[in-house]
Amino acid sequence: MNRRSAHPGNAGTPQPLAPGARRIIRLNNTFQLLFNLLWWMPVFYAYQRQAGLSDGQIFGIQSIYYIAFCLFEIPTGLVADRLGARNCLRAGAVVMTAANLAPLLAATYTGFLAHFLAIAAGRSLTSGAASAYLYDSLRAHGAGEHYLKAEGQARAWGLGAKVLCWPLVGPLMHLAHGAPYALSAISAAGSVVCAVVLPGRAPSPPMAGARRHPTALRDATTALRTLRATPWLALAMVQGVAVFTLSRICQVNLFQPVLLDHGIGEGAHGAVLAAMTVAEAVASARPQWLTARLRPASWVTLLSLAMAGTLAGLALGGPWTVILLLCLFAAVCGFTYPLQRKLVNDAIPPDAPRATLLSVESIVDRAVCALAAVAAGAYLEAGRLDALLWHSALLTGALMAVWHLALRRRELRADEGLDEAGEGAVAGVDGAPVVSVQ
Repeated sequence: MNRRSAHPGNAGTPQPLAPGARRIIRLNNTFQLLFNLLWWMPVFYAYQRQAGLSDGQIFGIQSIYYIAFCLFEIPTGLVADRLGARNCLRAGAVVMTAANLAPLLAATYTGFLAHFLAIAAGRSLTSGAASAYLYDSLRAHGAGEHYLKAEGQARAWGLGAKVLCWPLVGPLMHLAHGAPYALSAISAAGSVVCAVVLPGRAPSPPMAGARRHPTALRDATTALRTLRATPWLALAMVQGVAVFTLSRICQVNLFQPVLLDHGIGEGAHGAVLAAMTVAEAVASARPQWLTARLRPASWVTLLSLAMAGTLAGLALGGPWTVILLLCLFAAVCGFTYPLQRKLVNDAIPPDAPRATLLSVESIVDRAVCALAAVAAGAYLEAGRLDALLWHSALLTGALMAVWHLALRRRELRADEGLDEAGEGAVAGVDGAPVVSVQ
């Protein structure tokens, strides 16, 4: 068997979408757009300051938010695998709607803390469930080859909506002070409707020993066993953590400090953020452009190195160069995210608890981001922004080199296993043997 022939990038033209699969993609796109359309995002800092919160209280709430997100991810992935990903999406949308109403009901420290805790709960309910639902539903309808495009398209829709809506937040806030939170609640309520009408999918295959342990313990144990038995899955997750951390630190934590350091005033930050979002949306909508010549694993490695190089370039360029590099960084992120999502989903065995495993990756993502944010704060306090950018780029390059060596070692072992097994071996994503975890 030729291992390379199994790779999606070498396959022929995907089959046309069946009506059921097309409906799933449309509803998923709309759900992702409405669920993630947080109108208050560009103004939440100013809004809380106007409500009387201090900087210490505002950033303290953010710290609690990240910790809560990690803690909520543990049970919600298990819940998604037992109650169904679609039910988790519905619950997450309801919680998100209530979360956006909290500041309108109580514009106090307690109200904003409750708001962000509920945001963490709502997002954790959907973080693994959304990807698992889309992946499994398309496969159940015989349209699994369309997953990569569908994942990127949903992300592009959401980013495009933000580009159109965020410039309106300032004027709307002048007309009605609570408009950003009211509109966010209305958007989340729309995502509830989408989640309710999402069609069901084929049930997951029953796992062996279903009556031996409590449900949650069984899924958690199976997830850990899957990671041990599927080295390729662990490697894909490690690569995903690197990508997510780079993206989050640059686009959230370092975005404004970099612009201010190059003399770009706060009045232009919204326009720069909109330009970055457009670049990311365009790239997210077309990740399949990259899969014709190289495997997704190779592309994610190259794109990760490009992200690192862009970070280093931010320390060297002038104002316009920095803006262009930030837009380039956003475009690279747009290409990378759907490819990495596909790598992880393809690496998960069919009978493994998919949502639980995706939640595990999300937990590690946020935990590493929390550590990176602390380190970034220490660099900025010391006035060493350029050193932070260079060190981040060098660390990423070193991590990708180690990851690539581990990947090559795994491929050599896989080749040896295929030579011994002959025609009995079954190839998985990028040639990785498929492992069934019982």
